[in-house]
Amino acid sequence: MRRIVASTMVILIVFGLFLSGCGSEAKTEVKQAPQTTLGQELLDLDTAHEKGVISDDEYEKLKKEIIKKYKD
Repeated sequence: MRRIVASTMVILIVFGLFLSGCGSEAKTEVKQAPQTTLGQELLDLDTAHEKGVISDDEYEKLKKEIIKKYKD
């Protein structure tokens, strides 16, 4: 009887180890939803530009990057 129990335990452990490895090879890319909206980011950028925190060139560059980020 002990032999049957021991054999069953070994089989269950091996089977469990086999199943735990299933799916570990697959890589899934998860994109996190942006925390802000396009409009909010553009408003924040505009505010920074109006206050002189960023230059005209920086403003245009960042504006294009923000819009591109939301297109993807």
